[in-house]
Amino acid sequence: MFKFSALLAIGAALTLAGCQKSQDVATQPTQITPEVTAQVKALGFGTGDLRAVEGGYVVEGDILLTPQVLAGGTDYKLLRVGSDEQYRTTNLVTGLPRTLTVSLSTQFPSAYVTAVDEAIRRYNAANLQLHFTRITSGTADLPVKYSSNLGPGVLGQSGGFPTNGNPAPGFTLVPSVINSTNTNYIATIMAHEMGHCIGFRHTDYMNRAYSCGGSASNEGASGVGAILIPGTPSAADPNSWMLACVGNGVNRPFNTNDVTALNYLY
Repeated sequence: MFKFSALLAIGAALTLAGCQKSQDVATQPTQITPEVTAQVKALGFGTGDLRAVEGGYVVEGDILLTPQVLAGGTDYKLLRVGSDEQYRTTNLVTGLPRTLTVSLSTQFPSAYVTAVDEAIRRYNAANLQLHFTRITSGTADLPVKYSSNLGPGVLGQSGGFPTNGNPAPGFTLVPSVINSTNTNYIATIMAHEMGHCIGFRHTDYMNRAYSCGGSASNEGASGVGAILIPGTPSAADPNSWMLACVGNGVNRPFNTNDVTALNYLY
């Protein structure tokens, strides 16, 4: 989940998560059972902020785990870059080189069309084996859905991580919370959620207080391993596009470390 930074916007944080009414949502779970908690831990996520929403359970603020994902028992391992650097799951998009299609709900204001094109441009400019293109008809790999409410301060929520070599099924954004027509700011949020969809976790996963403020909070790695990406620094990265929280109006294009991580995976 991507929220506003608590350091810059009181009561908000860059954790795109939550859910109220949006398109194509499932029935809201009624409770978090011990079995669900155990399944979430087995996937390598912390359960301190685990909550039930429409369509499944949210972890790390903006990651939706559906009942199908939980039941599958996928072995999510992490790719570690230093102590506060880029992370990913072992589930990645396969069949490279590959082009993923992106669609935008017609409910969004026109500024979001420009922003999604900018988010796509950022990925394509990195010259990856994974290419993105926007479509206006047909079924997209990454549909961008509209919601009026995903929870207090929540800007958006991804549909999870890749499964069976395919990306997570898109993400949801909340224009009323984003409350901006700034192209680069909205594109930053979109690129962040796209990052989750292709397998990236938060850059400051080890301590999300780094970007969100407040008390130190580890999103959880459970018993899974961590692998350092060669050629990346071990110091914290204050400008990564995958930091858990973002300040209002902040633009985070890919920095050098982000590009290194993207090229390492794709």
